Amino acid sequence: AVNGVRRFDDFHRHIGLSEAVLSDRLRKLVSADILKTVPYQEAGSRSRNEYRLTRKGWDLWPVLMALSQWGEAYALGAEGPVLDVRHTDCDAPVRVVVECSAEHSTLTPREVTARLGSGAHPRS
Repeated sequence: AVNGVRRFDDFHRHIGLSEAVLSDRLRKLVSADILKTVPYQEAGSRSRNEYRLTRKGWDLWPVLMALSQWGEAYALGAEGPVLDVRHTDCDAPVRVVVECSAEHSTLTPREVTARLGSGAHPRS
């Protein structure tokens, strides 16, 4: 969906899942508010739905990029990466980093302190 695939038949062709499994997964992504359905109708055909990313879905993009980056580093097959994601303006490869929101510097796990957040509940 991030790469512009919106219709069931296109997902089916790109991903290669059975129609039943694909239907179930799309339904779950819609239920989780990651995708939304938008009706469309081609001339002479019945009304169908496209699947488009919601804001929540678009916010998963950095997570998907990070997983892809990890896979390329540690689980890449001999064929090479499935996608080659590059910055449109300069054609450099894209990478995901964790950075300080104030200094915009890249951080390692040793440079980060994790504290309980406001949603944490003490154990009883």
